[in-house]
Amino acid sequence: MTHRQAGPGADMAALYPFLYADSTNLDKVLDEVRSSTVDKAREITELRREVLERDGERLAACAQRMAVAFAAGGRLLAFGNGGSSTDAQDLAGLFLGPPHPQARPLPAFGLTNDIAVVTALSNDVGFDVVFARQIGAFGRAGDIAVGLSTSGNSENLLRAFSEASRRGLLTIGISGYSGGKMAELDSIDYLFVVPSPSVHRIQEAQTTIYHALWELTLGALAAQEAGQADAGGRPLRR
Repeated sequence: MTHRQAGPGADMAALYPFLYADSTNLDKVLDEVRSSTVDKAREITELRREVLERDGERLAACAQRMAVAFAAGGRLLAFGNGGSSTDAQDLAGLFLGPPHPQARPLPAFGLTNDIAVVTALSNDVGFDVVFARQIGAFGRAGDIAVGLSTSGNSENLLRAFSEASRRGLLTIGISGYSGGKMAELDSIDYLFVVPSPSVHRIQEAQTTIYHALWELTLGALAAQEAGQADAGGRPLRR
């Protein structure tokens, strides 16, 4: 009797059994790949719909707050670990260098962009403070702090949110699973949770969330500016 070996190989075999079969039937493999792709697409579509139905109004409200902050000269500071670090950099890049030429750029920074700062703080002080220390140095009241995590349990994010809240920043968390420890914090003004046990689906849906926040923020800024001028483009008196 053949026994499957436990460990990472077994996990991969469970996800992609056709890659570990003793013999291969090409038609069957293609059918399994097609079925797997359809299932994953359906799963992320349903997950995005669930997040929209549950958090649509809160996303709009959060974007309004972000627009007010940007209009007053605020900046966005984004942070995360691992894959969430990449998403945080993408988020900052989206606001700072929007993909549409007609979209306005907004001041945004990724707190993992400077590897010298990240490694210095990690080595000299501790990895738990790599974001909190930067927020302490750069963050100003009226800025925006956005932290991304799949688990919601990263200690350096928890400390960053506490520091940001203490300094008067608008704080936004984007998490997965059931929110983790981030869901227990009073220091997060808006928390958006992607309720899935799959890291892949979580990160896909989180990308949708921050793209929605970007579009809604631009829309809110445009509406605010339109409300501050009359039909002839002259500023309204308050």
